Amino acid sequence: MKIKKIPMRTCVVTKEKCEKRDLLRIVRTPEGEVIVDPTGKGNGRGAYLKRREDVIKQALETKILERILEVPVPSSVYEQAISLCEK
Repeated sequence: MKIKKIPMRTCVVTKEKCEKRDLLRIVRTPEGEVIVDPTGKGNGRGAYLKRREDVIKQALETKILERILEVPVPSSVYEQAISLCEK
């Protein structure tokens, strides 16, 4: 039986490699809108964050998502991400 490959991605804040399902994807759509992508399959440029509240707050403080996605990230995106993360 063939072993299925597990996709790995890197958290932009902690720089840790984790399984894709353990991370939260933030996407800049082709229209320039920034959204939280819970499916991980949305169209556009994406950045991954660990599903932890402290990591998301650190991303807000350092503005790393704004640098990576090259657009301003509204605070509503961070609030939505915190609501989807593990406490």
